[in-house]
Amino acid sequence: MKTAGLQLVRFGWEQAWSCLFPVVIFASLAITGLIPFPWLPRYDWLLLICLAMQAWMVRSGLETRDELKVITLFHVIGLALEVFKVHMGSWSYPGEGYTKVFGVPLYSGFMYASVASYLCQAWRRLKVELLGWPPFPIVVTLAALIYLNFFTHHYWIDVRWWLSALVLLVFLRTWVGFEVGGIRYRMPLASSFALIGFFIWIAENIATFFGAWQYPDQSASWRIVHIGKVSSWLLLVIVSFLIVATLKRVKDRQSRP
Repeated sequence: MKTAGLQLVRFGWEQAWSCLFPVVIFASLAITGLIPFPWLPRYDWLLLICLAMQAWMVRSGLETRDELKVITLFHVIGLALEVFKVHMGSWSYPGEGYTKVFGVPLYSGFMYASVASYLCQAWRRLKVELLGWPPFPIVVTLAALIYLNFFTHHYWIDVRWWLSALVLLVFLRTWVGFEVGGIRYRMPLASSFALIGFFIWIAENIATFFGAWQYPDQSASWRIVHIGKVSSWLLLVIVSFLIVATLKRVKDRQSRP
């Protein structure tokens, strides 16, 4: 029992370090929401803080240049999704800002990038290994379909539940192995998707509370984000994980003699 408790503490410690970038973003949202910053609008300060944090992460060695490339890719992917969703009225950024593009502040891309940062950090710190990983074409096709559904469901039927069922089928025999305190553990990959998606939904509630963005039903006053949003974050986590896993596997193959 004592060993299990110690292992849990070690696991929590590694997770905390892996979440460093997201924690800084949420802390910045809270501070800038409570204390007015001078000279620039809030959204612009948030962008400067995110840029400074990203530069420090690379300079300090907490993130490698290869990981920076992955995070930048997620910034672009997330920003494209944000511009589309804001245009469709899914949510909004009502505050002022010099660095807003089509109604979307550029700092918002870092919220997606922070998910990639967490995955990259946790992958390295916990020595993650994937067992029973599906073929490359299937993984890429599934990730593309999930991402496209975020756009197409506004014009066609929403197939998120079909895609979720497909994820369970494709990764039925896939396990994620990780190391804590020199001891190896493993869990079904689908379970890790669900856990990460749920915790991101909790983080989303914190973010909207501090005005990171605003859903239509939060325009008058803040309320808890609908539990149905967990499915959206779950699918986004799956896309994020598939991209990171695919890029890391490609790099591993290239580094082999």
